[in-house]
Amino acid sequence: MGMRLNLGASGKYRLGQNSDINVTPFVDVMLVLLIIFMVALPAATTDIRLNLPKAEAPTGPVSPPIVISVRPSGAIFIDDMATDLVALPADLARKVSKPNPTAERVYVRADRGVRYGVFMGVMNRLQATGFLQVALVNEEL
Repeated sequence: MGMRLNLGASGKYRLGQNSDINVTPFVDVMLVLLIIFMVALPAATTDIRLNLPKAEAPTGPVSPPIVISVRPSGAIFIDDMATDLVALPADLARKVSKPNPTAERVYVRADRGVRYGVFMGVMNRLQATGFLQVALVNEEL
């Protein structure tokens, strides 16, 4: 049940199918949305004036961080001192040399080739002995 629209027209009066996509309405809608968001965005931000207190830098000497290093062979070092998994908490407390050594932040870094089980053994040993402030060190690529 088709219907011919050209009604017998031939030659230059014959209309072919137009399969091009008309993007003008799409562009119009996008421009309107862009304008709406450009107008609405400044109204969405708020500016609250606060009188913030000044921060003070620590006055005493700052101790260098304590770094635990794990090598691919499984060797564990506290800064430059070699240790093992069993002696790690005692050596770490001796290295910190403060009344509450477990309150200090400890940095752990491991070589890329370290087995995951060895690394987690160090982390679990630190956690089991009360060293809960552990930070992981990585290098930027």
